[in-house]
Amino acid sequence: MDKEKPGLSGVDNVQRTIAFSNSNTNLRTFPSRDPRVGTAPADSFSADHNNKNADDTAKNIDITEHLLSLEQVCTKYSVQVNAARPQDSFGLGNAQAAKLLVENGPNTLTPPKRKSALQKYIICLTSLFNLMLIASGILVYIVLAIDYKDNKANVYMGAILIGVAFLNAVIEWYQERKSENTLAALLQMIPPKTHVIRERKLESVQSADVVVGDVLFLRMGDKVPADCYVFAATDLKVDNSSLTGESEPQEREPGNTMRNPFEATNLAFNGTLAVSGSAYAIVVRTGDGTVLGQIAGLTAGEEKAESPMSHEIARFVRIIASVALLTAVVFFATGMGLYNDFAFSINFAIGTFVAFVPEGLPATVTMLLTIAAKRMAAENVLVKDLQGVETLGAITCLATDKTGTLTRNQMMVTNLWTNGTMYAATRAHNDIGESISSGNITGVREILLTSTLCCSVKFDRSDVPIDKRQLLGDATESGLVRFAFSRLTGDFDEVQAQHTKVFEIPFNSANKWMLSVHKLTHDNGPLTLMMKGAPERVLRLCSTILYQDRIIPLTDAHRAEYEEMYQYMASQGHRVLAFAQLQLDGSAYPENFTFDKKRANYPETGYTFVGLASLEDPPKHGVREAIGRCRSAGIQVIMVTGDHPLTAEAIGRKINLMVGETRDGVAARTGQNVNDIGEDEYDAVVIHGESIADMSDADWDLVFRKPEVIFARTSPKNKLEIVTRAQALGHICGVTGDGVNDSPALKKADLGIAMNESGSDVSKEAASMILLDDNFATIVKGIEEGRLIFANLKKSIRYTVTHSIPEVIPQILYIIVPLPPMITSIMILVIDLGFEVLAALTYAWEPPESSNGLMKLPPRKPVTMRSIAMLRARALRHPPPPIDPHTGQPIKPSRISRALAAVKAPFTRVWWQDRLERPEGEILVDGELLSWSYLEAGVLSTISLIVVFFVVLNHHGISPRQARLMAKDTSQNYFNKDSPDYTYNGRIFTGDQQFYALNEARTGIMFSIYIMQVFNLFICKARFRLPFGKFMFRNVRTFYGFGAGLVLLLIVTYIPPLNTVFNSSYKSIPLYWLIAVGFGCLLLAYATGRMLVLRKSKPIQWNQTIDGLHMHPTIWSMRQRTKSIDVVV
Repeated sequence: MDKEKPGLSGVDNVQRTIAFSNSNTNLRTFPSRDPRVGTAPADSFSADHNNKNADDTAKNIDITEHLLSLEQVCTKYSVQVNAARPQDSFGLGNAQAAKLLVENGPNTLTPPKRKSALQKYIICLTSLFNLMLIASGILVYIVLAIDYKDNKANVYMGAILIGVAFLNAVIEWYQERKSENTLAALLQMIPPKTHVIRERKLESVQSADVVVGDVLFLRMGDKVPADCYVFAATDLKVDNSSLTGESEPQEREPGNTMRNPFEATNLAFNGTLAVSGSAYAIVVRTGDGTVLGQIAGLTAGEEKAESPMSHEIARFVRIIASVALLTAVVFFATGMGLYNDFAFSINFAIGTFVAFVPEGLPATVTMLLTIAAKRMAAENVLVKDLQGVETLGAITCLATDKTGTLTRNQMMVTNLWTNGTMYAATRAHNDIGESISSGNITGVREILLTSTLCCSVKFDRSDVPIDKRQLLGDATESGLVRFAFSRLTGDFDEVQAQHTKVFEIPFNSANKWMLSVHKLTHDNGPLTLMMKGAPERVLRLCSTILYQDRIIPLTDAHRAEYEEMYQYMASQGHRVLAFAQLQLDGSAYPENFTFDKKRANYPETGYTFVGLASLEDPPKHGVREAIGRCRSAGIQVIMVTGDHPLTAEAIGRKINLMVGETRDGVAARTGQNVNDIGEDEYDAVVIHGESIADMSDADWDLVFRKPEVIFARTSPKNKLEIVTRAQALGHICGVTGDGVNDSPALKKADLGIAMNESGSDVSKEAASMILLDDNFATIVKGIEEGRLIFANLKKSIRYTVTHSIPEVIPQILYIIVPLPPMITSIMILVIDLGFEVLAALTYAWEPPESSNGLMKLPPRKPVTMRSIAMLRARALRHPPPPIDPHTGQPIKPSRISRALAAVKAPFTRVWWQDRLERPEGEILVDGELLSWSYLEAGVLSTISLIVVFFVVLNHHGISPRQARLMAKDTSQNYFNKDSPDYTYNGRIFTGDQQFYALNEARTGIMFSIYIMQVFNLFICKARFRLPFGKFMFRNVRTFYGFGAGLVLLLIVTYIPPLNTVFNSSYKSIPLYWLIAVGFGCLLLAYATGRMLVLRKSKPIQWNQTIDGLHMHPTIWSMRQRTKSIDVVV
């Protein structure tokens, strides 16, 4: 191992680490981490090497049976087994098993502690917005108690306000419950049936009924139902990837020399898969006691991050609540100062408060997200949390697995090198080599036979054609078998039957090869030895080579040619295997010779090297263009894989994840030394997982500044650190994962994305979103949907909030001027919860303004140098909480302490610095939105309703001056049915005339707001374009929305019994609505001019085009690769 040079900086170090990531060099650095400077505490960033990870995890795992002998295990669990003939074991008695099941409970994992349905509903109900509505309703009833006679209508208004809060909570609660129920149907960790031996009978029982001491019979394709002690096995291999992250299947057999349970060869764990062979094992742990259950319990250690959407909505609600409360207090004091009437002043203050609160907004937001979640479900994306709908559109960094997510997880042969010739197994534009015209070509036939005979893959059935069967076994061997049966002459099943296997040494991590002996007759005897495995290991055992139709001694020239072919195959991102054979001498190895693995009475060297075969796990259809679209949208896509760096880089270049040069590439192209290449000369880096533990803060900064990053040879713990580091720089991070060990990273991420088909139930529980088809391209659809819902949500809020000023200003004029009460609280509810909600909901179906515009915009919160500096400055202003020395967790302050800190905060400089700091990127409710809603469209709408109000009053003979004088006369209570007559210029206005004139003017106000909002509804559709054109009318639900609102207004107005409740008048004349139409046209003209000005002053910042992206569909480049050359052999 190379040693670090003294004084080497962290920046230089990461450059060297990146440059030599494909070698065995492991450079160490001394990280200097400041937990206050934009990063999490150093303890959270500790990442050890894989073997150390396993040791640390093992310390927390309660399992020691692997250290015991078979007799000790049998005694401990009172079970009888026959090691020599395991199928004749007695096992447990039925009565004993039933007793243990009662004592220990079923073999199931306890679900994570969940809140009850009532608790979840209360959480939904106590959101800040709903609390504002409830508070408004309570205040209304307080006013009713103070003055019942003049506030009888408040009986309805208070009930409606509180009812809306409860209804909004019901909608949100129902959607969450629905998602949970859908998820519950997907989670099936324990297989339904398991084979056990009880009282010498092999029987199939429910996996939940398995108990400790049961003797299991495991075979290829079974999912292990519990932790068990293997006492007899035949070539058993288990896939531990979901538990430990190991990609290669692990051998399991009796006997063990390892203390670490994860390395023990006699333990098989719950949730792992038997990929080959069979075994008999004793159950030693069930349910929560299994390793899987213990790891699942550790998932609770990671806290769920708050989504950007919920944070911004909470911020907006706090602003609205503060403004509404402050306004109410100010005008209460004003009312008391002017009139010294408490009941009048409190009523006025509450009316102002209610007018400021957009009562329909919570329901609108919830329904918009719910409708979007349903659309995403149709695209195979299950959203567990409504806020996750928008979070997917906000992500700036996406860390994704390779196998099964980006690729098909189905190996396919691409090239053969044998007999001195390179062959292309498939047609593709970039393949080199000759076509395979026949399966009988010298060398090719030997590889096909070895792939067929020297393997542990089994078929699920034999009564259907081979291409219809399912292969059970290792993915690499399955790929070789598929290739072999498509090329071999004759009946594939007959080949295996004719050349039976007489001896086998399975593949293991120590040898890295598989050996078998078969009855394959040749000139010198009846038996042939076959081998396949890691090229360097196989070549080491060979002394001859099949070359140009002859078997000749292996020379250095042959080795050099081998090395050239091997490097070519590996550089393409392919997995490479070598093949060898040896025709055993019949005099030394007759047909009935007994081979013994322990005595090693078989040839161990002197083999004939046959050739190489390369296999690739091809990208899924649609992945390349999906990643290209992500990158075009400004999202940094990072591959996190356990594969070799060369393989990972090659796959990355095929799928648009990496198109630029690495530092090594620049050095090779220019002929310079790697250390002389500057940071600005390359854009791509490949980081080896072993170097992650040694990277400092400066190193991580350098890595994330690169647009193209791949982490290779990583562990699940590395993934958690990658996520944490990305978030420390301000990234909104999405993570894909399917294993149990991925669950902490999924929970830590802003948006955890689990796989449905290949994912464990622990990962699905930890994630916020589940891909039902395990396809990366589905994520891109979700990102586009998330961006669209954010845009539409912003348009909806922009539209909804606009009517606040037309509701508040009349309240102010009522007390300041004064004027007659122009608008009542019940009318406000008709507007907010009536036609406004109906119209605002139509934005849920609003299409994007252009087909690709959303995916060409940068993320709404891009990570830039300025944003990182702001984040670190804020971190310095807010020191991290103290750490508990016993638990290592931050000490959370009490509720009283948090409440006191919240009260003191506005009087501190730090609080004002945070509030006045201009955020980077786009937020849901920004200054431009508030300016339009409150100062521009809101004011123009207010002017419109005031004009309509006075025109209608004037039609009844009441001028604006007269209306003011009548309202100012506090000795009389005008504009009620029982009001005294009012004489002006010789004209007498009775109480009825005053009352009906005012109600008709109020009706004009409602229609004025409605008409102005119809114009505003269309204006708010246009974010980047002028508010004209066909795109304005593509959403037909817009017409349904404002049409339904018009019907509601007509019902409220022209059904006389409702006039009393809603202060409307059926005598209202539609002629006066034309005034609002005129102001609406003026608003449209103003919006057009405003857009033209903004185009010049603040042009749209589109993402820069990325050179080198290949956006033609993957299916076209892979179609020929998936078809073998059609030949008749």
